[in-house]
Amino acid sequence: MSPVDNTFGELGLSIIGVGVQYPRYNLAPDDLETLSKILCKNPVLHEVFVEDGVPLAITASQKAIEESRIRLSDITHVVSTTCTNNANPGFDNLVVAGLGIKQQVEKVLLQGVGCSGGLAVLRTASNLALGRTAQRKPARILCVALELCTPLVRSEFDSINELQEVRIGPALFSDCASAVILSNDLGGYVEPIYDVLGWDHRVIPDTAEHLRFDSDPLGWKVVLTPDVPKVACAAVPEAFSDILASVPSIPRSLKNAEDFDWALHPGGATILTGTEKEMGITPYHLRASYDTYMKHGNSSSATIFSVLNRLRAKDMDAIAPSGGPREFVMACAFGPGVSVEMCALRRSQNSQRVADCLTPPLDDPDLD
Repeated sequence: MSPVDNTFGELGLSIIGVGVQYPRYNLAPDDLETLSKILCKNPVLHEVFVEDGVPLAITASQKAIEESRIRLSDITHVVSTTCTNNANPGFDNLVVAGLGIKQQVEKVLLQGVGCSGGLAVLRTASNLALGRTAQRKPARILCVALELCTPLVRSEFDSINELQEVRIGPALFSDCASAVILSNDLGGYVEPIYDVLGWDHRVIPDTAEHLRFDSDPLGWKVVLTPDVPKVACAAVPEAFSDILASVPSIPRSLKNAEDFDWALHPGGATILTGTEKEMGITPYHLRASYDTYMKHGNSSSATIFSVLNRLRAKDMDAIAPSGGPREFVMACAFGPGVSVEMCALRRSQNSQRVADCLTPPLDDPDLD
């Protein structure tokens, strides 16, 4: 049997719309007591997800659709992910209904992929789009990531009370929905934001116990061992090398990590600094990741599209590393497994936008 050829040709795939929506309010440390009182009333977590989370996904999707300038009737597929809900049918049904999509669309809902879910969705959607290209049919795929992480605090309160265990997870995670529209090159030209050039997916052997998201009677429990940054960051150089070798549309003159801008999932501060060290890049290469992390924390699967959205803002270009913003971008995220998702993108110089104010207001939320 001949070896598998992992080389990507010209894919003709582009991201043509991006949308991000965070909740209306920030929760500060002073809100923890009030939040604990609400969560101790044992609300049904699925109802919280539907009432507070799904509207975020609908709004993010509307933003992406509006920017793409496609009609709802053009959407052929919906590929979604979440790790903070496991209801059947999935939340994607509610998003489709909430958007008012009337035609039958092919849907895929990914679970079990955690923080790498955004890029896993993009990879899955890309393969579906290539299938449509082979059939000589247009593809306009809505990719949605939705995470409602705040209720995780309830199970963590229980761990503190019963086991005297205090974990870092609740301090890292936040709520967010994000969406992109992926298009193939059939059915009329649409101005791209990012061209999708190729991807790499791998699972690091013997690391499953380092990063988990366990179901619990009170919701979910995040398991993050201190070795996660070391394990994850050490895998980036090989993934980067392999993706360079498999994507011939990346100019051969671009050989080093510093030749690219990086949209890295900000799983934590040590993930960002560890990748800098492994790849020999500066915080300015990771400027959108740092900015997203400082303003919003880690929103699991929904974060990577938020980082890509932030990267194209004019104020991000103003703090680009020496040589200015890069045309080519490496997006990277880590998830349970430990899995590594990496995607090579080329950004359109015509897609630059004025920065959105995505940070929620600091008004006191009505938590009563």
